[in-house]
Amino acid sequence: MQKLKNYIHGEWIEGTGNGIPLYNAVTGEQVAVSDTEGLNFEQALDFGRTVGYKNLSSMTFYDRGEMLKKVALYLLERKKKYYDLSYKTGATHADSWVDIEGGFGTFFTYSGLAKRMLPNTPFWVDGETQKISANGTFLGTHILTPSEGVSVQINAYNFPVWGMLEKLSTSLLAGVPSIVKPSPYGSYLTNAVFQDMIESGVLPEGAIQLVCGEPGNILDYVQDGDSVLFTGSATTGRKLKSLPSVSGNSVRFNMEADSLNCSILGLDAKPRTPEFDLFIKEVRTEMTTKAGQKCTAIRRIIVPENLIGDVQNALSKALDQIKIGNPLSRETRMGSLVGRQQYDEVVRKVDILKTENELIYDGKHELVDADYESGAFMSPKLFLNDSPFTKNISHDVEAFGPVSTLMPYKDAEEAAALAKRGKGSLVGSIISHDEKFVAETSWKMASQHGRIFVLNRDNAKESTGHGSPLPTLMHGGPGRAGGGEEMGGLNGLHFFLQKTAIQGSPDILTAITKVYQQGAEKKYSDKHPFQKYFEEVEVGDSLETAGRTVTDADIVNFSNVSWDHFYAHTDATSLSGTIFDKTVAHGYFILSAAAGLFVSGKKGPVIANYGLENCSFFKPVYAGDTITVYLTAKEKINRGVKGRNIPSGVVKWLVEVVNQRDEVVCVATILTLVAKYSPFIDFKVQNIQKKLNGLTENSEKIFGDMTPQLMVEHLEEVLRNGFGNLKPEDFPEIPAEKLEKLQDWLYTDKKIRPGADYPLLKEGEVPQNKNKNLDEAKVKLIETLKEFTVYFKENPFAEHYNPRFGHLNKEMMELFQRKHFTHHFEQFGLV
Repeated sequence: MQKLKNYIHGEWIEGTGNGIPLYNAVTGEQVAVSDTEGLNFEQALDFGRTVGYKNLSSMTFYDRGEMLKKVALYLLERKKKYYDLSYKTGATHADSWVDIEGGFGTFFTYSGLAKRMLPNTPFWVDGETQKISANGTFLGTHILTPSEGVSVQINAYNFPVWGMLEKLSTSLLAGVPSIVKPSPYGSYLTNAVFQDMIESGVLPEGAIQLVCGEPGNILDYVQDGDSVLFTGSATTGRKLKSLPSVSGNSVRFNMEADSLNCSILGLDAKPRTPEFDLFIKEVRTEMTTKAGQKCTAIRRIIVPENLIGDVQNALSKALDQIKIGNPLSRETRMGSLVGRQQYDEVVRKVDILKTENELIYDGKHELVDADYESGAFMSPKLFLNDSPFTKNISHDVEAFGPVSTLMPYKDAEEAAALAKRGKGSLVGSIISHDEKFVAETSWKMASQHGRIFVLNRDNAKESTGHGSPLPTLMHGGPGRAGGGEEMGGLNGLHFFLQKTAIQGSPDILTAITKVYQQGAEKKYSDKHPFQKYFEEVEVGDSLETAGRTVTDADIVNFSNVSWDHFYAHTDATSLSGTIFDKTVAHGYFILSAAAGLFVSGKKGPVIANYGLENCSFFKPVYAGDTITVYLTAKEKINRGVKGRNIPSGVVKWLVEVVNQRDEVVCVATILTLVAKYSPFIDFKVQNIQKKLNGLTENSEKIFGDMTPQLMVEHLEEVLRNGFGNLKPEDFPEIPAEKLEKLQDWLYTDKKIRPGADYPLLKEGEVPQNKNKNLDEAKVKLIETLKEFTVYFKENPFAEHYNPRFGHLNKEMMELFQRKHFTHHFEQFGLV
């Protein structure tokens, strides 16, 4: 029998005890054994704090985001074996998809957030700079750095993959190493995914560790700087939170616990309305998905008192249609509980519910390819609490399975009151098309809910459902739900980060934060900032423009062009009692005129204007005033680029506009897309000629079989074909999906790999010299390059076929040729 190994301090280690037997929830057969006996938990925590923390915290947020993406892609390629294991936990294919690919999706989401919104530094500047002195020589701001410790995550059994990955997504991105402690039940699935994460080689040493089995005394060794993330029962959570090692050392503790979530049917949602049907479908889904083993499942069904019978009948019929049984069967729509122990616990809670509530539905479903004796199967159970303001068991006891309780209400006030009697929930939903009812109910119940989900005919097609936590929204809830918060977009990182106030002069804050602060030293040079590639731009790079005197004609013309005829710009007779002395220039004209002063008209690395932030106008500008602009590189943001976009980053520029009296009239931040320096040869005749001058007959090749002359002749042939007449029918067809990816590849910085076959060379054919000597071949190549350049200048919209990449336009053909030249010049050490 397989004994699951633990992964601590960089090694796979087997426990020394008998361990916990783990069973197939469908057949009852033993699957594995989990065992943590004999593990040195103190050493594991210390390894995470030292090796893991050092390796992760030294990475930038951007690089950690890229790391998450690589791990997710690696796991996605191996997902089939995870599904095969997931079925053994009793999960259907749909259940497994939520757990497995939902977990991968969380990694992808946080990777995207990091690459779009987080800095390419190991720290994160939080919020705006505060001016805390009269003259601006003393400033303050905040930075966020990884908390210096290790995070211990203790997960529940219901989501063996997602439970681990949703916590890792934020801790790893924040730069904090983790020790994963899954529930023993289903841990064989967690173990398989974890193994592949290690085997991927993407994560630095010490970033993650795994404890498969009982947690032992692991929390006895946590200390200041460490954190604990717990998902499970409130009783266990409170016990762990009160441990002396946790409370005494101010260890950060996040708990997601029991949650008696509710769903409210609106007063307007009568039978035969879209909302009534949506409500029945949603409740059925939440009762049966994962066999009701979801922390977000609907436990309390709150319905208008006059619709109790209608809902009971409709829901009973809907539940009757659910096929229960072996998850491997295509017919099955609900699998089993995760094991017999959990089955017995749900039965115990059902018996408690029976003492005060009527069991109105207990479908005796025939199982599909399974039996009740071997597996942990349970049919859905629906209770009725006919007096929900006096009978409290259904508000206090959670049966963690396909069990829910129906209860009546009279009006919005009662609906909200019943929702709050759960004493804190992860999610509450309202199904209604009555905006007034939804608004009144939602804000009244919000204080006791982490999330409110509103469903109606308008959003049903795109809705993700009551029970689906999303990476970009907070997952957690107050009171009984634990008071914790997970995910929530970038907010989810704050739990793992230390916030520190930084005070100093503008120069000091610029040096620390890598963000230019107004008043800091500006760096002037002869090279226009817009002529610098992303890598060349430095925070503080500045430009002082010439002045421009604003005229009455400017104001009139801008009014006519923009259609902005606001009286302050056009009617001098209407200014009495206003803040203006005479007709004033438009604020957006000042900004436009500023752009005209600071932009470089010459083509360069700046690709496009990306946005505008924090634009403020401080003083009016009148005809006769002269404005001057100071442009300063404020911040650089690395950026992942997809598809057919040139690799680039975002540069934020501080724009300060002053008048002739040196008074600041306008301040704004503009964002530009700036191309990164390309690793490929600049495709100009003079540059290519210079490289060729270094090539001789005796030049040694670094790879491949070509002689120097054959290489030059090959470049010339491929270049001529770039504006020649190759025909698609003469070459094997490239599948459309593959072709799209190949053409996208042209825009990346990825190089051609040595050893690629030349499609025009037939099998067994050996290339022959076409010119008398190397010098003649060089001359021929330069002539062809000139022809290529002229051709595309005269035919900028021409497309030509390439056997590797299909039909290419001018831009794509130049990208390919640059890569191709670089590849072969590297072959002989010319670049």
